Amino acid sequence: MKKLVLIKEIYLDGFRNLGHILLEKYFKIFAWFSFIMFFIVLYAFVYRIATGFAFD
Repeated sequence: MKKLVLIKEIYLDGFRNLGHILLEKYFKIFAWFSFIMFFIVLYAFVYRIATGFAFD
């Protein structure tokens, strides 16, 4: 739980006093898009391991 709060604080601190509102919205959307893409890749990797895919 402590790590989750730390990640939340790092996320919020990264967007504090960023500047223009459009720039802030763009980076927030990009951050969420990156998180989603990371979890899709993580899911695909775990799925391949679970189904016995041969990594040659």
